[in-house]
Amino acid sequence: MKEKERKSSVRDMTQGSPMRLILGFALPMMLGFLFQQFYNMADTVIVGRFLGVNALAAVGATGSINFFVIGFCMGICNGFAIPVAQKFGAKDEKGLKAYVANSAILAAIFGSAMTVLVVLFCREILEVMNTPADIINGAYDYIIIIFAGIPATILYNMVSGYIRSLGDAKTPVVFLTISSIMNIILDLVCILVLEMGVAGAAWATVVSQGVSGIACLVYMIKHYPVLRLKREDWKLNSHFVGVLCKMGIPMGLQYSITAIGSVILQVAVNSLGAAAVAAVAAGSKMGCFFCCPYDALGATMATYGGQNVGARRLDRIGAGLKSCVLLGAAYSGISLALILFWGKNISYLFVSRGETGIVQDIYQFLVLNAVFYFLLSLVNSIRFLIQGMGYSIFAVTAGVCEMAARTLVAFFLVPVFGYTAICLSNGLAWVAADLFLVPAYFYVIKHLRKMLGIRKGDVL
Repeated sequence: MKEKERKSSVRDMTQGSPMRLILGFALPMMLGFLFQQFYNMADTVIVGRFLGVNALAAVGATGSINFFVIGFCMGICNGFAIPVAQKFGAKDEKGLKAYVANSAILAAIFGSAMTVLVVLFCREILEVMNTPADIINGAYDYIIIIFAGIPATILYNMVSGYIRSLGDAKTPVVFLTISSIMNIILDLVCILVLEMGVAGAAWATVVSQGVSGIACLVYMIKHYPVLRLKREDWKLNSHFVGVLCKMGIPMGLQYSITAIGSVILQVAVNSLGAAAVAAVAAGSKMGCFFCCPYDALGATMATYGGQNVGARRLDRIGAGLKSCVLLGAAYSGISLALILFWGKNISYLFVSRGETGIVQDIYQFLVLNAVFYFLLSLVNSIRFLIQGMGYSIFAVTAGVCEMAARTLVAFFLVPVFGYTAICLSNGLAWVAADLFLVPAYFYVIKHLRKMLGIRKGDVL
């Protein structure tokens, strides 16, 4: 890479202490995810406190389908960034630029197609999900705006993925922080001043993410010469397209397949009434806040795995995973303790103290999820590491395991155990995924070692 590039904030993760590198990369990303969840939670808090329980339930009823569609878009963006990380690790600037250009074109195609498709069938999707009649109009008003803003989601995630591939986790966080603050301000203006209802929360999210994506793109072009493309770079190449689709589509499907189980489970939640929907919505939002470190560790391991495979440094893969598992275990214990002692107080952010039934349901949801958090840390660390190493199909299979577990809960456990089964569904899904991912990791290491001609004793 050019001298100017070496002096920038890119990070070579093929050299140095794995623990130090993972912490240094994951902490800025965690802050970014926390800010992102903070403004997502702000949506829920503002809607619940100022628009009421039904409005909270309306937004919550869209959570699983939102995850299904937006998760696919984010997944393909993250997958497209993996070959960029591998080329950076291999010090192949020409190949890196080719992958950036081809992935940008593919992302535009996928984003346009997804936007048109889901906007056209948004209402029908909510009806198929058995969304309660008293909240379906609010749910539609919210989610159709989120879906119309898919291009903004694609833009930010694609550009930030490129930058992270170079080992720079800090820059995307800066723009995400700006987006988070803007989103909260717009929430208050749209809901309290302009009285736009739940649609105001959706507009705040889309506008703030669009601004963040554009700002991140301008910064990338200005500060990263290796990501600054020329006319000759903008040529679709069947080989590069094939590799990108092999990486991106499975990663997108991983999110969507996982979300299918959440959609099926949401139907079961909907059958329990608006109060249960509101409790799960609030609990899920707060749970996402606690799970940000796992998301950061997962994204870190994707870049770490991609760069080290590109550099043929399989000896560093196992040490990196061990460091990640230790960090995940320590955080899981801390988060469980925090939820046990302060979970009920957290619930009051979303609903008034008079809603004692919903408060208790939110607390139960948080506690029964937190018990399984260490298993979630394994899911994210191993799944994203395997993806970064180029084996996206295994991540998809793990998603199938999660989907199957949530589906079984929805059809067989919810009718018997009701709301408690809903609270256990995530934990059971993580158990199912880990039962596949742990042996899959050892298979991938063995296969790569054989393919690259590296002796068994060289792998930590």
